[in-house]
Amino acid sequence: MLEERIASLKARLIEYAGLVQDMTEKSIRGLMRKDERLLREVIEKDEPRANAAEIELDELCTTLVAQYEPKAKDLRTTLMIFKMNSDLERMADHAVNIAESGLYLIERPAVKPLLDTPRMAEEVVSMVKDSLQAFVNEDARLAKAVCGRDDIVDGLARQILRELITYMAADPSTIERALHLLDIAGNLERIADLSTNIGEDVIFMVEGRVIKHHREEDIQAAPGKS
Repeated sequence: MLEERIASLKARLIEYAGLVQDMTEKSIRGLMRKDERLLREVIEKDEPRANAAEIELDELCTTLVAQYEPKAKDLRTTLMIFKMNSDLERMADHAVNIAESGLYLIERPAVKPLLDTPRMAEEVVSMVKDSLQAFVNEDARLAKAVCGRDDIVDGLARQILRELITYMAADPSTIERALHLLDIAGNLERIADLSTNIGEDVIFMVEGRVIKHHREEDIQAAPGKS
Protein backbone atom coordinates (compact mmCIF):
# COMPACT_ATOMS: atom_id res chain seq x y z
CA MET A 1 0.00 0.00 0.00
CA LEU A 2 2.81 2.41 0.86
CA GLU A 3 4.51 1.61 -2.44
CA GLU A 4 1.30 2.46 -4.31
CA ARG A 5 0.93 5.75 -2.44
CA ILE A 6 4.50 6.76 -3.24
CA ALA A 7 3.97 5.83 -6.89
CA SER A 8 0.86 8.02 -6.90
CA LEU A 9 2.83 10.89 -5.37
CA LYS A 10 5.50 10.54 -8.05
CA ALA A 11 2.86 10.62 -10.78
CA ARG A 12 1.33 13.83 -9.38
CA LEU A 13 4.77 15.41 -9.05
CA ILE A 14 5.62 14.58 -12.66
CA GLU A 15 2.32 16.08 -13.80
CA TYR A 16 3.08 19.25 -11.81
CA ALA A 17 6.60 19.39 -13.24
CA GLY A 18 5.18 19.15 -16.75
CA LEU A 19 3.03 22.19 -16.06
CA VAL A 20 6.00 24.19 -14.72
CA GLN A 21 8.14 23.19 -17.69
CA ASP A 22 5.36 24.29 -20.05
CA MET A 23 5.05 27.61 -18.21
CA THR A 24 8.76 28.29 -18.66
CA GLU A 25 8.73 27.40 -22.36
CA LYS A 26 5.54 29.38 -22.93
CA SER A 27 6.88 32.53 -21.24
CA ILE A 28 9.97 32.55 -23.47
CA ARG A 29 7.96 31.67 -26.57
CA GLY A 30 5.56 34.51 -25.81
CA LEU A 31 8.50 36.91 -25.49
CA MET A 32 10.15 35.76 -28.72
CA ARG A 33 6.90 35.84 -30.72
CA LYS A 34 5.58 38.95 -28.99
CA ASP A 35 2.48 36.93 -28.18
CA GLU A 36 0.52 38.64 -25.41
CA ARG A 37 -1.99 35.79 -25.27
CA LEU A 38 0.67 33.25 -24.32
CA LEU A 39 2.19 35.49 -21.69
CA ARG A 40 -1.17 36.23 -20.08
CA GLU A 41 -2.02 32.54 -20.13
CA VAL A 42 1.03 31.82 -17.97
CA ILE A 43 0.01 34.48 -15.46
CA GLU A 44 -3.77 34.13 -15.41
CA LYS A 45 -4.37 30.40 -16.06
CA ASP A 46 -1.21 28.42 -15.38
CA GLU A 47 -0.14 30.10 -12.13
CA PRO A 48 -3.40 29.28 -10.28
CA ARG A 49 -3.13 25.66 -11.48
CA ALA A 50 0.46 25.48 -10.26
CA ASN A 51 -0.46 26.90 -6.86
CA ALA A 52 -3.29 24.38 -6.46
CA ALA A 53 -0.99 21.48 -7.41
CA GLU A 54 1.62 22.60 -4.89
CA ILE A 55 -0.93 22.71 -2.06
CA GLU A 56 -2.34 19.30 -3.00
CA LEU A 57 1.08 17.64 -3.10
CA ASP A 58 2.08 19.20 0.20
CA GLU A 59 -1.03 17.76 1.85
CA LEU A 60 -0.54 14.33 0.26
CA CYS A 61 3.06 14.12 1.49
CA THR A 62 2.09 15.15 5.01
CA THR A 63 -0.74 12.62 5.13
CA LEU A 64 1.49 9.80 3.84
CA VAL A 65 4.13 10.42 6.51
CA ALA A 66 1.49 10.59 9.25
CA GLN A 67 -0.28 7.40 8.15
CA TYR A 68 2.61 5.13 7.17
CA GLU A 69 5.70 6.45 9.01
CA PRO A 70 7.97 5.46 6.09
CA LYS A 71 11.56 4.38 6.77
CA ALA A 72 14.89 4.37 4.90
CA LYS A 73 14.54 4.88 1.14
CA ASP A 74 10.76 5.31 1.31
CA LEU A 75 11.26 8.17 3.76
CA ARG A 76 14.00 9.73 1.63
CA THR A 77 11.77 9.51 -1.45
CA THR A 78 8.81 11.09 0.35
CA LEU A 79 10.96 13.89 1.74
CA MET A 80 12.43 14.48 -1.69
CA ILE A 81 8.97 14.76 -3.25
CA PHE A 82 8.04 17.23 -0.53
CA LYS A 83 11.13 19.34 -1.26
CA MET A 84 10.79 19.05 -5.04
CA ASN A 85 7.23 20.26 -4.68
CA SER A 86 8.55 23.44 -3.08
CA ASP A 87 11.24 23.80 -5.77
CA LEU A 88 8.64 23.44 -8.54
CA GLU A 89 6.45 26.07 -6.91
CA ARG A 90 9.39 28.48 -6.99
CA MET A 91 10.11 27.59 -10.62
CA ALA A 92 6.51 28.42 -11.47
CA ASP A 93 6.92 31.82 -9.77
CA HIS A 94 10.03 32.50 -11.87
CA ALA A 95 8.16 31.55 -15.06
CA VAL A 96 5.44 34.06 -14.11
CA ASN A 97 8.12 36.72 -13.52
CA ILE A 98 9.48 36.05 -17.02
CA ALA A 99 6.00 36.39 -18.50
CA GLU A 100 5.45 39.69 -16.69
CA SER A 101 8.73 41.10 -18.03
CA GLY A 102 7.75 39.76 -21.44
CA LEU A 103 4.52 41.74 -21.36
CA TYR A 104 6.53 44.89 -20.73
CA LEU A 105 9.09 44.19 -23.44
CA ILE A 106 6.81 43.15 -26.31
CA GLU A 107 5.19 46.58 -26.32
CA ARG A 108 8.55 48.33 -26.81
CA PRO A 109 11.43 48.32 -29.32
CA ALA A 110 13.99 45.57 -28.78
CA VAL A 111 17.20 46.56 -27.03
CA LYS A 112 19.13 43.94 -29.00
CA PRO A 113 18.47 40.75 -30.95
CA LEU A 114 17.52 38.00 -28.52
CA LEU A 115 20.16 35.32 -29.08
CA ASP A 116 21.57 34.29 -25.71
CA THR A 117 18.23 34.47 -23.90
CA PRO A 118 16.54 31.72 -25.96
CA ARG A 119 19.74 29.64 -25.79
CA MET A 120 19.73 30.03 -22.04
CA ALA A 121 16.05 29.13 -21.86
CA GLU A 122 16.62 26.00 -23.98
CA GLU A 123 19.38 24.84 -21.63
CA VAL A 124 17.28 25.56 -18.57
CA VAL A 125 14.24 23.68 -19.88
CA SER A 126 16.51 20.76 -20.73
CA MET A 127 17.83 20.78 -17.16
CA VAL A 128 14.28 20.73 -15.79
CA LYS A 129 13.38 17.78 -18.07
CA ASP A 130 16.50 15.80 -17.20
CA SER A 131 16.27 16.43 -13.46
CA LEU A 132 12.74 14.99 -13.51
CA GLN A 133 13.84 12.11 -15.72
CA ALA A 134 16.61 11.37 -13.25
CA PHE A 135 14.01 11.31 -10.49
CA VAL A 136 11.62 9.03 -12.37
CA ASN A 137 14.37 6.55 -13.30
CA GLU A 138 16.31 6.98 -10.04
CA ASP A 139 19.30 7.81 -12.23
CA ALA A 140 22.09 9.33 -10.11
CA ARG A 141 24.45 9.67 -13.09
CA LEU A 142 21.97 11.79 -15.03
CA ALA A 143 21.35 13.84 -11.87
CA LYS A 144 25.08 14.56 -11.62
CA ALA A 145 25.13 15.61 -15.28
CA VAL A 146 22.30 18.08 -14.61
CA CYS A 147 24.32 19.61 -11.77
CA GLY A 148 27.30 20.04 -14.11
CA ARG A 149 25.26 21.95 -16.71
CA ASP A 150 24.46 24.70 -14.23
CA ASP A 151 27.81 26.26 -15.20
CA ILE A 152 26.65 26.61 -18.83
CA VAL A 153 23.61 28.60 -17.71
CA ASP A 154 25.72 30.78 -15.41
CA GLY A 155 28.07 31.52 -18.33
CA LEU A 156 25.20 32.60 -20.56
CA ALA A 157 23.83 34.82 -17.77
CA ARG A 158 27.21 36.55 -17.47
CA GLN A 159 27.35 37.03 -21.24
CA ILE A 160 23.90 38.64 -21.24
CA LEU A 161 24.93 40.93 -18.38
CA ARG A 162 28.10 42.06 -20.18
CA GLU A 163 26.24 42.84 -23.40
CA LEU A 164 23.42 44.71 -21.69
CA ILE A 165 25.81 46.84 -19.65
CA THR A 166 27.36 47.93 -22.96
CA TYR A 167 23.96 48.83 -24.40
CA MET A 168 22.89 50.75 -21.28
CA ALA A 169 26.16 52.69 -21.17
CA ALA A 170 25.85 53.64 -24.83
CA ASP A 171 22.16 54.59 -24.67
CA PRO A 172 20.58 55.34 -21.27
CA SER A 173 17.10 55.17 -22.84
CA THR A 174 17.53 51.38 -23.00
CA ILE A 175 18.10 50.97 -19.26
CA GLU A 176 14.58 50.00 -18.20
CA ARG A 177 14.16 47.52 -21.04
CA ALA A 178 17.62 46.10 -20.39
CA LEU A 179 16.79 45.63 -16.71
CA HIS A 180 13.76 43.54 -17.69
CA LEU A 181 16.01 41.39 -19.88
CA LEU A 182 18.38 41.00 -16.94
CA ASP A 183 15.42 39.98 -14.77
CA ILE A 184 14.50 37.31 -17.32
CA ALA A 185 18.06 35.98 -17.31
CA GLY A 186 18.06 36.03 -13.51
CA ASN A 187 14.81 34.08 -13.34
CA LEU A 188 16.11 31.49 -15.81
CA GLU A 189 19.25 31.18 -13.71
CA ARG A 190 17.14 30.55 -10.60
CA ILE A 191 15.19 27.81 -12.41
CA ALA A 192 18.50 26.19 -13.36
CA ASP A 193 19.61 26.39 -9.72
CA LEU A 194 16.40 24.70 -8.61
CA SER A 195 16.88 21.97 -11.22
CA THR A 196 20.33 21.45 -9.76
CA ASN A 197 18.75 21.15 -6.32
CA ILE A 198 16.51 18.40 -7.68
CA GLY A 199 19.55 16.65 -9.14
CA GLU A 200 21.23 16.75 -5.73
CA ASP A 201 18.05 15.42 -4.12
CA VAL A 202 17.93 12.51 -6.59
CA ILE A 203 21.44 11.54 -5.55
CA PHE A 204 20.35 11.70 -1.92
CA MET A 205 17.30 9.56 -2.66
CA VAL A 206 19.23 6.93 -4.63
CA GLU A 207 22.54 6.83 -2.81
CA GLY A 208 21.62 8.25 0.57
CA ARG A 209 24.38 10.85 0.51
CA VAL A 210 24.50 14.64 0.30
CA ILE A 211 26.70 16.16 -2.43
CA LYS A 212 25.71 19.81 -1.91
CA HIS A 213 29.10 20.74 -0.42
CA HIS A 214 31.11 18.29 -2.54
CA ARG A 215 29.51 18.80 -5.93
CA GLU A 216 32.68 19.45 -7.99
CA GLU A 217 34.24 16.05 -7.42
CA ASP A 218 30.90 14.32 -7.96
CA ILE A 219 30.31 16.15 -11.23
CA GLN A 220 33.65 14.91 -12.51
CA ALA A 221 32.19 11.41 -12.48
CA ALA A 222 29.13 12.45 -14.50
CA PRO A 223 28.66 11.29 -18.14
CA GLY A 224 30.65 13.38 -20.58
CA LYS A 225 33.02 14.71 -17.93
CA SER A 226 36.72 13.92 -17.76
